[in-house]
Amino acid sequence: MKILITGGCGFIGSNFIRHLNNNYPFYKILNVDKLTYAGNLENLKGLEKKKNYRLTRSDIANATTMKQLFEKFQPEAIINFAAETHVDRSILSPAPFIKTNFLGVSVLLNLALKYKVKKFLQISTDEVYGSILHGRFREDNPLDPSSPYAASKAAADALVISYYKTHKLPIIITRSSNNFGPYQFPEKLIPLAILNALNNKKIPVYGDGLNIRDWLYVEDNCAAIDRVFHEGDIGEIYNVGGENELTNIYVVRRILKFLGKSEKLITYIQDRPGHDRRYSLSLNKIRRQVGWHPNVSFETGIKRTIEWYRKNSKWLKSTQSGEYREFYNRLYSRLGLPATAPEKPKEK
Repeated sequence: MKILITGGCGFIGSNFIRHLNNNYPFYKILNVDKLTYAGNLENLKGLEKKKNYRLTRSDIANATTMKQLFEKFQPEAIINFAAETHVDRSILSPAPFIKTNFLGVSVLLNLALKYKVKKFLQISTDEVYGSILHGRFREDNPLDPSSPYAASKAAADALVISYYKTHKLPIIITRSSNNFGPYQFPEKLIPLAILNALNNKKIPVYGDGLNIRDWLYVEDNCAAIDRVFHEGDIGEIYNVGGENELTNIYVVRRILKFLGKSEKLITYIQDRPGHDRRYSLSLNKIRRQVGWHPNVSFETGIKRTIEWYRKNSKWLKSTQSGEYREFYNRLYSRLGLPATAPEKPKEK
């Protein structure tokens, strides 16, 4: 099978390509990535030697370039990981999110129709549902996004579904909860907390720290995407969760405990606008239809994650781009914190 994977140099995309290569070495993979600040060549180091894998740098919103890639590669399936994902960035500057997350998906859908792609898998997020204080979201619940990022993903989901209803394009959507694990760019809560703790820097926590997220170890998500891609029903949406519902402050405290660091590193900051209180997903559908369930507990996953970051200083150094540091300086300044981005751990 020839699979075009977009955003494959990012966190979840790179983990999935490794998963795919390990389990289906006969698949031909074309990885299309814009290689923005969060797309890292180090994430797939070693795969460039594989005959079944190729990487090309391109923007999925560039219809001309993407058409050329489709014409040459002739993909049988598309898995779209490409997205701008950081909520704070979407609040500060929403335009890139609309361009990549919505217009980029539009380009991919049109080309999928033109080249008669047999399957289009859209990777989405639980944030499209908004917040839920009691119970769990099912796939048929109405969408109620709270941030520009979530709105751009909800719009993309609607567009993908419309292509199924109007054109019978064979689509599937997965909506996963908060992922964590190796290769996650250090702007999200867990890698940021790990890196700041390793460097004895303050760890910012929004509001009272009691916002609840369902934490999903990235390898579990990759297994779910694999199962849905191969066995899921066309036209369906599948929630993917870790069943690890924890408050943000609990997560930060566990990281500090594992690292033997003081909780004095925690600093509470003004809450983010439109900050959802709780995310929770029902996994009944994915369990029933494709037989998937999460395997990695939060305690096991966070230990693996911390050890990976501690052992991969070269990878960490590769993430410290000027754009990344400039963004964090602006963000920290807005939050009233010292204008300093997290750095790689100091060598012992």
